[in-house]
Amino acid sequence: MIWKRQFDLTQLAEMAKTCMLGHIGIEITKVGDDYMEGTMPVDERTKQPFGLLHGGASVVLAESLGSIAGYMCTEGEQRVVGVEINANHVRAARSGIVRGVCKPIHLGRRQQVWNIEIFNEQGKLCCTSRLTTAVLFE
Repeated sequence: MIWKRQFDLTQLAEMAKTCMLGHIGIEITKVGDDYMEGTMPVDERTKQPFGLLHGGASVVLAESLGSIAGYMCTEGEQRVVGVEINANHVRAARSGIVRGVCKPIHLGRRQQVWNIEIFNEQGKLCCTSRLTTAVLFE
């Protein structure tokens, strides 16, 4: 198991209420030994003007999952901040809910690298993203 902090889905939902996650409807839905999953609606909050899921919304889902997962892999007063993210949008989503799956590539003392894949309701890949985070020691 990669997690160093104790947490449950209820605590993560409470934390999400007061930030961008709550505003656009992102929910953390599942945590395994080495992955975290979350969902986001494809609706008026997350679509671009042509009715497709906005690429920026996909990046928000990816960075949110990676940052939360990264924080849960730290201890004490350590914090995690994103320093670089990229995303390849490979399929459009027009409605429903997308699901992000976040897994670590590297969990170092000062840096983490996360892979986040976002799928539509049919299980088809819509976006693949890589997030690099810095671990801050306060």
